[in-house]
Amino acid sequence: GDDITAWLSFTWYRDRRENVMTIQLIAARASNNVIGAGANIPWQAKGEQKLFRDITMGASLIMGRKTYQSIGKPLSGRVTIIVTRNPDYRAEGCLIAANLDDALKIAEAENRPVFVAGGGDLYAQALPLADEVHLTTIEVEPIGDILFPPIDLTNYEILREQHFETNLKYTYQHLKKK
Repeated sequence: GDDITAWLSFTWYRDRRENVMTIQLIAARASNNVIGAGANIPWQAKGEQKLFRDITMGASLIMGRKTYQSIGKPLSGRVTIIVTRNPDYRAEGCLIAANLDDALKIAEAENRPVFVAGGGDLYAQALPLADEVHLTTIEVEPIGDILFPPIDLTNYEILREQHFETNLKYTYQHLKKK
């Protein structure tokens, strides 16, 4: 985890120096692109949540309301921005945005790295805007109704790739748009 954290803080400081907001996606998907079954993630891969924490610590996380509700609380050390069509929705310790554009404006004002963290609709909206994608592919093929959008890996350079074998096999890739 520490080498990933060091690598990410280097890329974050480089981008701040160039004064551009980098939009990143972070997702874990099954090898069949399933990311969810209703409100649940249909796998438990040991170490995968720690990887998510190490990558996103100190950042702003943009997520849809259903994704937030499946987590149930703001994640410590990060700013949580919830995208919802419900103007009256509130969640203690979180910021609320009406759409992805508003969420990105809020995130820019927070002056931290920005990660779109789900769910399916938000990933589909954000993927064309994303400069970088942190994609963990878990070698399972569960049944699910929420999918990660199609991603053409030929449009990306792989900055980092790491294979894990815990209770499940999975591969983490840090991709940068070419």
